[in-house]
Amino acid sequence: MPLSEHEQRLLDEMERNLYQNDADFVANISQTPRRKPAYRAIVLGVLLAVIGVAVLVLGVAISLAIVGILGFLVMFVGVLVAITPGRRRGGDPLFTAQGGSAQSGSGTRQKNSSDFMDRLGERWDKRQDGDR
Repeated sequence: MPLSEHEQRLLDEMERNLYQNDADFVANISQTPRRKPAYRAIVLGVLLAVIGVAVLVLGVAISLAIVGILGFLVMFVGVLVAITPGRRRGGDPLFTAQGGSAQSGSGTRQKNSSDFMDRLGERWDKRQDGDR
C-alpha cells in the first residue's frame, strides 16, 4: 500500500531533520561495516546443542542425573557458541567508528562523552529558543 501525499511529506521532513540535526550519527552509521555471520560458529553451536539434547535424553532414559546435567551443559555451551558474535581483527567496529580504538584509555571516553553532552546541550538550547 503506497503512502499518501501527507505521509510522504512527513517522511521526507523527518529524513531532512535527521540529516540536519544528527549528521554525526548518520555519518557513523553509514561508515560502520556490516558484520558477516560466523557460519562456522553457528554450525558448531547447533551441532553441540543437538549433541547436548541427545545426552540429556540419554541421562533421563538411564536415570543418571549427572549425565543429564552434562547434556544440559553441552547444550547450553552450544547455544552460546551459536549466538555469540565472532571476533574480528582490529577491534570492535562500534568502538573504532568513533575514531578511537578498543584499547583507548578513559581520557578518550571522557572527551567523547563531553562532546556528546555539549551537542545535547546545544540541541536543547535550539529547541528552547524555537519555542519562544
